[in-house]
Amino acid sequence: MKKLFLLPLLLAGLLSAQTEVRKAPVLPSYKDLKFAPLPPLKIPEPVTVTLPNGMKLYLLEDHELPIISGAALIRTGNLFDPPTKRGLAQLTGAVIRSGGTRSESGDQIDLKLENIAASVESNIGEGSGTMSFSALRENADEVLAVFRDLLVSPEFRQDKVDLEKTQTRSGISRRNDDAGGILEREFADILYGRDTPYGWSMEYADIDNIQRHDLIDFYTRYYFPENIQLAVYGDFSAAEMQGKLGRLFAGWTAKQAPVPKFPEVHKTPVPGVYLATKTDVTQTFFAVGHLGGVFRDKDYPALEVAGQILGGGFSSRLFQRIRTKLGYAYGISANWGANYDHQGLFQIGGSTQSAHTVDSLRAVREELDKMRTGEVTDAELQTAKDTVLNGFVFNFDRPSKTLNRVLLYEYYGYPKDFILQYQKAIGTVTKADVLRVSKQYFKPEDLTIVAVGNPAEFKTPLAELGFKVQPIDLTIPESKKAAPKADAGSLRKGGELLAKMQSAMGGADKLAAVKDYQFQADIAIQMGGMKAKQRNSFLAPSTMRQDLELPFGKQSVYFDGKAGWMASPQGVQMLPPPVIKQSQGEVFRELFGLALSDRDPGRTVSAIGEDQLEISDKQGNSVKVQIDAAGLPSKLSYDGEGMAGPTSVDESFSDWRDVGGVKVPYKASIVQGGKKFADVTVQEYKINSGLKAEDLSKKP
Repeated sequence: MKKLFLLPLLLAGLLSAQTEVRKAPVLPSYKDLKFAPLPPLKIPEPVTVTLPNGMKLYLLEDHELPIISGAALIRTGNLFDPPTKRGLAQLTGAVIRSGGTRSESGDQIDLKLENIAASVESNIGEGSGTMSFSALRENADEVLAVFRDLLVSPEFRQDKVDLEKTQTRSGISRRNDDAGGILEREFADILYGRDTPYGWSMEYADIDNIQRHDLIDFYTRYYFPENIQLAVYGDFSAAEMQGKLGRLFAGWTAKQAPVPKFPEVHKTPVPGVYLATKTDVTQTFFAVGHLGGVFRDKDYPALEVAGQILGGGFSSRLFQRIRTKLGYAYGISANWGANYDHQGLFQIGGSTQSAHTVDSLRAVREELDKMRTGEVTDAELQTAKDTVLNGFVFNFDRPSKTLNRVLLYEYYGYPKDFILQYQKAIGTVTKADVLRVSKQYFKPEDLTIVAVGNPAEFKTPLAELGFKVQPIDLTIPESKKAAPKADAGSLRKGGELLAKMQSAMGGADKLAAVKDYQFQADIAIQMGGMKAKQRNSFLAPSTMRQDLELPFGKQSVYFDGKAGWMASPQGVQMLPPPVIKQSQGEVFRELFGLALSDRDPGRTVSAIGEDQLEISDKQGNSVKVQIDAAGLPSKLSYDGEGMAGPTSVDESFSDWRDVGGVKVPYKASIVQGGKKFADVTVQEYKINSGLKAEDLSKKP
């Protein structure tokens, strides 16, 4: 009875559901959607005027927000760096801003601008220099005054020059940390030529060669009114802004000869396989290509479409083949690179599993050959053109972009409507065009292949690609310091100062009798207010150990004069070459050994001041020693390693006490790059306690 009772209800529910399904409307497919064509793009026309001093102004009103911004474009660049002072333009561009003006330091300007939500920035890149500003309309006059002073009369304060040099050295020291960064640098350097401004790299020696007067001279040569285009956009009246800027820059009448053309790019192909060995990566980062072109080339639009089909996105041939089908790589791309005034780089790049390095490179070559031997499909062509054309909206989404483009076109001699010409040309590209430019411009015989990875993990050697593998040397050359003056007078005076230092510390014989020592100390590190405990042990002539107790764990370093190890919570490893060099410097600067430098025939001791010594050895170590009135070494100054890389270091000593018949400092202050790094307070000092090498070498 229960089942019979439920059956009518069940049938009724089913019939009702069927009725609802039949009544449901049929939705149209997305393929049936129709869109009206986008309106034609219009390029706003800025007011253009040349001031009496020769500076050209571009003024574009935009009243959407109460903000006024602008940028000066200066015809200069690191392409004008002297061969022995690479990095000069970069340093100049940075210190123009950080060095402040004659009336205000860069730090004072920072505070002023922060308080009114404004900014003024400066830099110099490869082929141009810029200085930009941004401010609320109500503060525009105040910010323009700062902008004008920095552009017209930067001060290049010495401390900011030194700081920028230190930061640049730090960047050089870290340039091999990232495999992707190595790839981009080496690929460009090889293709452009390492002996050209387009392909050379900054080294420590370049930075050491640059002095404050070099920055001033570089600024003076390129920063003059006739060499500057100034664009201003935002909430203002163009007529009023023109008058304001005219008055602001009326007194700046500096003159220089016209700036020369930038150097030409060498067009000699460098085909082959180049390997940068990096053993701490599990992938191979690679780039394949040769020199590209310039934007104004008639075939650039077709090459842009060809590059998009080859490797421009998820639907590209390289992506579908190497990632989707073969599963060798996470990402891969291709691009026909172009620049405004010199050739860019045609580059196919990505990263792949180490074992499949050669497999991936072979697949790249196969896909490149297919582009040159057969037409692409209609779908590929349309997708590539749509991708390029649909991205055009982002060229005009802000007035600042439009104005900056107008500025660049004027800077490089392009027509004002170049981007619209380019857009139209993209629309007319055909399959035949893509095949033609692929055959003409993609040149397999000129391909340069650069790989960064661990060859021990390659399933197939790179030589199987048919080229001799050329190794890339990633060594960062040390700066060659000029030898200190060692004339008879400075050597005699140096000997006298050293003898005074020996006497103050307890006498040469007692210092020579020190065979080992150990001290315990507390360290107050300025960064984050961190505290640490340190135990330093030294065994003559060159064995040392340092044990640190830090908030995040214990660390130890052992060095026997030639090699050693370092231990941390992550484990124990042998000392890498940079740390070995740093440890050799520590041994060289050991105070008892420094005081006895006259007993070491490999060292030179000379006076460089009334109370200052310079001690150096044949291995390139050097230190300046300041002597106090009592004859004790009050400060050591040298080039060392800081938290962020190479930097200048000052160690100042105080609270000298007698221990075992010799004087030792119980307090030290360490300054790196002009900034306080740490204070050290010794708690206990032991001399000749019988330390043994086996005790120091025992690993945690």
